[in-house]
Amino acid sequence: MVAPAVSPDSTGPQPPARSPRWAVLLRCLAVVAAGALTYLAWPPRTTWWLAPLGIAVLGWVLHGRRARAGFGYGFLYGMGLMTPALAWTGVFVGPVAWLPLSAVEALFVGVATAAIAVVSTLRAAPVWMALLWVAGETLRSVFPFGGFPWVKLAFSQPDGLYLPLATLGGTPLIALAVATTGFGLGVLARRFATRDFTVARVAGPVAAAVLPLLAAIAATGAVGTDANAGTATVAAVQGNVPRAGLDFNAQRRAVLDNHVARTRQLAEDVRSGRVPQPDLVIWPENASDIDPFRNPDARAEIDEVTKAIGAPVAVGSVVVGDDRLPRNTVVQWDPQRGPVDTYTKRQLQPFGETMPYRSFFRLFSAAVDRAGNFQPGTEATVFTMGPARVAITTCYEVAFDSVVRESVTNGSTLLAVPTNNATFGRSEMTYQQLAMDRVRAVEHGRSVVVAATSGVSALVRPDGSVVASTDLFTPAALVARLPLRSTTTMSDRLGVWPETAMVALGLAALVVALVAGRRARSAGTGQPTGTTGAGAPPTT
Repeated sequence: MVAPAVSPDSTGPQPPARSPRWAVLLRCLAVVAAGALTYLAWPPRTTWWLAPLGIAVLGWVLHGRRARAGFGYGFLYGMGLMTPALAWTGVFVGPVAWLPLSAVEALFVGVATAAIAVVSTLRAAPVWMALLWVAGETLRSVFPFGGFPWVKLAFSQPDGLYLPLATLGGTPLIALAVATTGFGLGVLARRFATRDFTVARVAGPVAAAVLPLLAAIAATGAVGTDANAGTATVAAVQGNVPRAGLDFNAQRRAVLDNHVARTRQLAEDVRSGRVPQPDLVIWPENASDIDPFRNPDARAEIDEVTKAIGAPVAVGSVVVGDDRLPRNTVVQWDPQRGPVDTYTKRQLQPFGETMPYRSFFRLFSAAVDRAGNFQPGTEATVFTMGPARVAITTCYEVAFDSVVRESVTNGSTLLAVPTNNATFGRSEMTYQQLAMDRVRAVEHGRSVVVAATSGVSALVRPDGSVVASTDLFTPAALVARLPLRSTTTMSDRLGVWPETAMVALGLAALVVALVAGRRARSAGTGQPTGTTGAGAPPTT
């Protein structure tokens, strides 16, 4: 590897001048606005191009800053991004969940931007900065409590030109491309603002801004859409819930009855010829919170309606184990044989399905006792349903790269995402999750069936396009013929290695910048601004 070199404009003695307070205030306001601008790239909006523009403003502010200042500006940027993006977490429990989560996620952004500030004066800085952005996303995807990768740059791009890169390197490659473009635009804007725009000085940032987009356009041909494993007529049933809110589980029988009724109506539509006979049916997560293995009434209802539709049904259920603890389980129900297979959710949602440090967090809110005590599954089960081999990724799991990859590469030809978004009302949460589903379709070259209790349910082609979708809080059934694919994408075959390489390269650039700063101080030639915190001039 060629070590990243220190940029010519970052060397030499730097006067220890402190920025005026008004300039610091303006930069603080700029990064908060940049975070909000980046947030506006997320669905339900289709303004995907705002993401690199927000990153560009952030990069401008971070250029040449010390690590400490980089952390502070990054935290403010993170609050500008996370606070609106995660507002859905407080729909029914208020700011006690929403604001602390936003602040924690913003702290992780700050950690990344502290490092990004350090490398911002190296040659090819946009690339090193983007690699460290990916490293920051990787960190908050695994820590704490199993990580929270919800607001990843890739998930802002289901309608963007960067989307085809998912098939080559998954969500990290999309993030790298978006961030490189953004940081390149930031450097380019700085060059023009300082009238430092000779051809030699702008060639690098122009390349950083443009080449990722050109690579993404070129990758369009690598997106697989052929039905190399046949086709299947798929139905997604959205039964709806009587009312939204945290108490929807108290209406368990009504929710089950709604899904039975809507599936029975689908069966009548099939008999009348209004819709084609489905080969398989996907119900949402929590469609039957009444354990059908322990409750004869629930079992009889599911059995009857499965026979009526004449196709296997994946039933989202809450199943109680022999240890008397609940599992979030999808049950494969056959029209002739009844329940034949199960998949238990492996990546559980902390502070929802589980409650880490319950006694501690109870000091702040009694709402923690609403959280469950669910037990995780261990196997990436694939259901054989008609002509399809269906990988299951339940709700929250779809945000996690490794969980989806393990499910899809276990011999699947179709991906199903049963989900329950009723708790979050009419917030943007369900649209953000659908964006993830669309990115996963391209990443793994699979059609995706999204079945939600209250919406938005959708059928997605392997290129990420939506065949059909539902409205919120409306009973509906979507039926369409989708391609089945068994081919693994480059992203599937490479697995975690692209992300690992990106993180390693970013950290290597950080080490080079730190060493360069230390050598400069030792030689008495001054501190390259932004290379380290200790001994740096007090520029903020």
